[in-house]
Order: sequence, then C-alpha cells, then structure tokens
Amino acid sequence: MGRKSIETLVGLFVVLGALALVFLALKAANLGSFRGGDTYTVKARFDNIGGLKARAPVRSAGVKVGTVTRIGLDPVTYQGVVTLEIQKSYQFPKDSSAKILTAGLLGDQYIGLEAGPSEENLAAGGVISQTQSAVVLENLIGQFLANTADRAGESKP
Repeated sequence: MGRKSIETLVGLFVVLGALALVFLALKAANLGSFRGGDTYTVKARFDNIGGLKARAPVRSAGVKVGTVTRIGLDPVTYQGVVTLEIQKSYQFPKDSSAKILTAGLLGDQYIGLEAGPSEENLAAGGVISQTQSAVVLENLIGQFLANTADRAGESKP
C-alpha cells in the first residue's frame, strides 16, 4: 500500500468519525429528529413547569409521541402554557391528562400523556385541561424540613 492510499484511508476515517460525532451531538441535544411526518399541535396549562425545556419529549406509556415546541406565560392567569407537537399517528382522547415528569431522580423533565375514556379525540389546536404540574425538588425538601421541625417542636415538653 502506498503512502497516498494510507493517507486517503485515514482522511476517510476522520471524516466518518466527525460525522458520527455530529450525529451523536444532535441526538443528545434532541435536535436529531430525522423522522418526518405529520403532526398536530395542542396546548396545556400548568401552574409550575419546573425545569421543562423546549424540545423535551412528550411520552405516553414510555413511547415518544411528540415534542414540546414552545413554553410561554399566560399574562392573565400567570400559568405556564406549553405547546405540544404530537405525531398524527397517535390520536389522544379529548379528556386526556398531561403531567410533567422527571426521567430518573434528577434527570430531564418531559411531558407524560395519559389517555382518557372519551370517544372524541383532541383536535389540532385543542387544549388539554387536566394537567399536573412539575414536582420541584426544592419544595419537597422544604416541606420535609418544615415537617421535621414541627415534629421536633411537638415532642419537647
């Protein structure tokens, strides 16, 4: 093998490695949605969205069915308004519920959809009315400490 053919193979290997790193980076950033397909948009209102971010997955029964596309604040009710883009192949009943869940103990947050019993499906532009806000770890720790302090104060005569 000549010197030029070895240099060509090394160059090809470097290019393939760079492409693999770009692909991995896009997947890790949740930008690498290489699937096309039709989607429909629905909104959900939450009292507290915690650390939810745009491009977070929307899952139902552990299966990714969509993506969070936008997060905003309603200036009248001061609730977080989350816009979800759901694949058209997944139709959810009108009375479905949405929860903000955490992947693992300290992982990223995502939206969990649970289908309701209704016969009618959510239409494009519809609103999911039954929602459960994010559980904020700091609030839980604060409640635990307050309860512990109350119990300690009650046990002393």
